[in-house]
Amino acid sequence: MSAGAKSRELHGAGPAKAASKTAGGNKAGLRRAAPKAVSWREAEPSLAEVCRRHPDFPRLVALKIDVQRRGAAYTPSALAAVDPARHMTAVRSDYYDKEDLSPVSFSLRDGTLVFTEGVLAPSDREPYVVDAEGDRIFLTDQGQVLEEVFYWEKPQYYDQTTSSGRPMWQIVSARPQRLTIHPYQFCDFWKLRGQGCKFCVMASNFRAGRKAALLAVDDVVETVAEALKEPGRNVNIFLTGGTRLEGAEPLDAELACYLQILKPLTKLFGGRKFPSQLISTAFAPNQLRRLHEETGLTGWTADLEVLHPRLFEWICPGKARTVGYETWKARLAAAVEIFGRGRVNTGLVGGVEMAAPHGFADENEALASTLTEAENLLRQGVWVVSCVWRVLKGSVFAGQKAPSLEYYVRLAQGLDSLRRAYGLEADLDDWRRCGNHPDTDLARA
Repeated sequence: MSAGAKSRELHGAGPAKAASKTAGGNKAGLRRAAPKAVSWREAEPSLAEVCRRHPDFPRLVALKIDVQRRGAAYTPSALAAVDPARHMTAVRSDYYDKEDLSPVSFSLRDGTLVFTEGVLAPSDREPYVVDAEGDRIFLTDQGQVLEEVFYWEKPQYYDQTTSSGRPMWQIVSARPQRLTIHPYQFCDFWKLRGQGCKFCVMASNFRAGRKAALLAVDDVVETVAEALKEPGRNVNIFLTGGTRLEGAEPLDAELACYLQILKPLTKLFGGRKFPSQLISTAFAPNQLRRLHEETGLTGWTADLEVLHPRLFEWICPGKARTVGYETWKARLAAAVEIFGRGRVNTGLVGGVEMAAPHGFADENEALASTLTEAENLLRQGVWVVSCVWRVLKGSVFAGQKAPSLEYYVRLAQGLDSLRRAYGLEADLDDWRRCGNHPDTDLARA
């Protein structure tokens, strides 16, 4: 059976048309027909239409955006094509009838990374379908094969354990060219009622049975050392975790968490600066100086998530209460003096500025507002990246609707154009070092 046929079998050919019935309901003896419901496919431009409107925008990047916007479902054949000895896998018991090993994510033929982990939640837009035929894997939509895709291959250290007995893949996760460390696997904003970011699912994950935990420093250092033995695999080491509020000065506990890991990692590189990025809460300048002076860290990020003061307070109440919108921006600008121009950035959850009921209702207004605020930051040497808002079950915003593909294409174009205008290259958080930002994919052109 072909990939397209399997896709049609999975979803069916569509709902059958119901036979019309008449009954006495008005003077003519006929029931008035209800207005025809407009599907999302009719209401917004398709991938093909968006690509025609923006001929200079790479089609595969547009496809990446749309997959992350709509989600992806794997057929039984696609799941059977997963080789645990070769591929990076995750258990998807939340989304399938039984526990299946599914791929963490996949790449397109030009190396574009597409993130499907965490985008499988039901939405009002049917997902793309990943199917397989023989040893080839395809991305399909409505039974049409769009592209061949390639599951991410796992690094060699994934099959090893630390001296303490922990599987190394649980200590340091990987993307195709990046090592990722999550030292504090919770966020203190979720300890405060109603203070977590409304698009985030961290709290629901822990309510489901996971526990807040700190990684053991020795495990981290041992795992990174082992990962570095695979030549040519990695170009960056990335750290991030949830906010920690304790300390003599707010965020001191979070700072200490990163310092105790970054210092021994720096020794692995002979005490020199090494390709690295930290995403943290917006530290004060004195805290940032310690990070820069005492470790080999080369890049720092503090995600504002949404570029609008009122929406920031509504969507990210913990961040607004602890630091505040204007102070957050001021700390980003101050960090440029410490780390250098092009070494500081902030990330957006692109599209969340249109969340109901307080977000923008018009895509043009949302885009204009976001790009104006982004330019203010870029002018100060802080560059801005965006990811696609994943509307996930378990978040406060579950059931919301992300903007159209057209909106995300225009947002990516706008951010890329602004970075070029201000001479800020996207080499701190680019397609190799992260791969989750459609706008930085454009820097490859």
